[in-house]
Amino acid sequence: MAMSCKDGKLGCLDNGKYVRYTPEQVEALERLYHDCPKPSSIRRQQLIRECPILSNIEPKQIKVWFQNRRCREKQRKEASRLQAVNRKLTAMNKLLMEENDRLQKQVSQLVHENSYFRQHTPNPSLPAKDTSCESVVTSGQHQLASQNPQRDASPAGLLSIAEETLAEFLSKATGTAVEWVQMPGMKPGPDSIGIIAISHGCTGVAARACGLVGLEPTRVAEIVKDRPSWFRECRAVEVMNVLPTANGGTVELLYMQLYAPTTLAPPRDFWLLRYTSVLEDGSLVVCERSLKSTQNGPSMPLVQNFVRAEMLSSGYLIRPCDGGGSIIHIVDHMDLEACSVPEVLRPLYESPKVLAQKTTMAALRQLKQIAQEVTQTNSSVNGWGRRPAALRALSQRLSRGFNEAVNGFTDEGWSVIGDSMDDVTITVNSSPDKLMGLNLTFANGFAPVSNVVLCAKASMLLQNVPPAILLRFLREHRSEWADNNIDAYLAAAVKVGPCSARVGGFGGQVILPLAHTIEHEEFMEVIKLEGLGHSPEDAIVPRDIFLLQLCSGMDENAVGTCAELIFAPIDASFADDAPLLPSGFRIIPLDSAKEVSSPNRTLDLASALEIGSAGTKASTDQSGNSTCARSVMTIAFEFGIESHMQEHVASMARQYVRGIISSVQRVALALSPSHISSQVGLRTPLGTPEAQTLARWICQSYRGYMGVELLKSNSDGNESILKNLWHHTDAIICCSMKALPVFTFANQAGLDMLETTLVALQDISLEKIFDDNGRKTLCSEFPQIMQQVLRNIF
Repeated sequence: MAMSCKDGKLGCLDNGKYVRYTPEQVEALERLYHDCPKPSSIRRQQLIRECPILSNIEPKQIKVWFQNRRCREKQRKEASRLQAVNRKLTAMNKLLMEENDRLQKQVSQLVHENSYFRQHTPNPSLPAKDTSCESVVTSGQHQLASQNPQRDASPAGLLSIAEETLAEFLSKATGTAVEWVQMPGMKPGPDSIGIIAISHGCTGVAARACGLVGLEPTRVAEIVKDRPSWFRECRAVEVMNVLPTANGGTVELLYMQLYAPTTLAPPRDFWLLRYTSVLEDGSLVVCERSLKSTQNGPSMPLVQNFVRAEMLSSGYLIRPCDGGGSIIHIVDHMDLEACSVPEVLRPLYESPKVLAQKTTMAALRQLKQIAQEVTQTNSSVNGWGRRPAALRALSQRLSRGFNEAVNGFTDEGWSVIGDSMDDVTITVNSSPDKLMGLNLTFANGFAPVSNVVLCAKASMLLQNVPPAILLRFLREHRSEWADNNIDAYLAAAVKVGPCSARVGGFGGQVILPLAHTIEHEEFMEVIKLEGLGHSPEDAIVPRDIFLLQLCSGMDENAVGTCAELIFAPIDASFADDAPLLPSGFRIIPLDSAKEVSSPNRTLDLASALEIGSAGTKASTDQSGNSTCARSVMTIAFEFGIESHMQEHVASMARQYVRGIISSVQRVALALSPSHISSQVGLRTPLGTPEAQTLARWICQSYRGYMGVELLKSNSDGNESILKNLWHHTDAIICCSMKALPVFTFANQAGLDMLETTLVALQDISLEKIFDDNGRKTLCSEFPQIMQQVLRNIF
């Protein structure tokens, strides 16, 4: 048995003799562990040769040291995780106990009030008005007079409205003014984002969330008040007036505009009062509501092309938590004027689940994301040297740019050309602000001359296809819908040069993952399209195109989630202020029923290999589901062009978007459960032929090079080959040889050996597996191996 002491300075061999490590030896081993936690035997021997201070230690003992070092690292991580979970559970338990105590007191009060009213009601046969929502008693709440005071635009009148807004908000946040039900698919627990509830049977739509965040209350309030930073649909918030209050709070008058999520609906705006105050128990409150003419307060004229929506009393209750951090209650309650949109789109404005996903949970995710970044060390850097805050800013710019293209506001310089009733709308923008970031001069002297931005956009209704699966197809099978020449044209406004970043890839495109948000709700990546475009100087030599891509809504089990795939050409320098012309897709589910999707209907090899009895059963259950899921897809593509080419590019862009619509319709039909269930005897998912082909190639390659069969029997057909390959006891790993080798596939044993997953397999580099000699040997012998295999196969 091999073992070492806790601090890593003592070790023993199988004969039981202990060897004490010197501090210099431990330092040398720690340096190697930091670079390569799992060195090969060759690398360990090389370490002994390179470090004379380790010459008296046997390679086997060094192997034992690394094993114990990895074990201690895992133990530390697990202990840290358990401590964090314990803090969360302690805070949530306190919260639930307080909530339970408050509800018990409320029940007692309501029973007493009910008994009192029964005794003093002249005609008990008449139903009494339910005033339970109005009799909620909340700690720290200011009691309001039974008569509403005179209210106007004066400071006293605005403060009266603010106090009423506070009372109504608290009755929703911690009371029963709204009937709350648990959000479908959201199970509370230490690893969940929080406790999410949605309204049932109230005016408008409402959502409530409660969660623990590792930020102080003042910082939380600062973040949630900056709505454009976390609410992707928020175009702008303008503070029109600020009034201080006697209790140290503030009353603000706000005008807010929201983007329309699709080209088929108008945008919304709000005229709001926001009240920030501190309660008697030390809790910080930020509450809001719309100002209406019936309140005799200040008014805001209607804005052309916007639909004036109403925000009922909403806000944030932020309570300091023992040991640091805050417990936050979020309430969003709105009337979005659903009657102003076509009937097919009204579920977007009438569903509290949609409101919870895009607004309430978005605020909670932003807070948790920032809290997570704060706890990370300063050395925490993600893809291409970007810190999380910089990546969040880039994702915000992508999303905002796409929203601007979809909405095409005239005050930003957009105007429609051609027939506005066409199936594909063409808009152009020649404003200096829009073009400021595009006309840059690069190191080689080439400067784009784009003086117009053209956008082609359209929306289409999809029937019975889960947005997450369709979006995954669009991401993983770009060649099925994209045109190489159009990709090159999209990048014409940005000079793309060579890139030295190390990337991993699949299919015909290469991918560099950049960052994931909380719960992996969205992620960013850099797409390298190899040899698709042409350099401006040479119309023959191909060049690579780089796209910054934002993916969100990929979780098939999420309810009401909007799925987005937004990308923009980038320069190889990839500066934080790089010009962006976002294009892409947005798919929004319309039906209120939860989508039922099968895990065996994904389109990539990884999902195809994980098909099992559960997947077959899910597919059967889905085929029997009569619910017809609908969604709306919005497509928008932006081009930087010269003004004299406007008519030509408009015609090209219109045809291109129409071609994409046709491709999407074809794919959606293939993905629909009704189409799959109509195929007699069809048991394998779309995409499985690709997996079966790779499985056959692996077996043929092994047989041609080794002279023996990899699998014992393949008489049961392609599906059996795929299944046996996945469950093979030996580790099987596939690597594609490009400029840098990329791991493309590994079976279950291979993933266990590499201690990774199929999703993370592409991120593993050869440096983590082979030493320098091993890499050189692999690269030198691989061409000979491939030639031998091809001769034996063909």
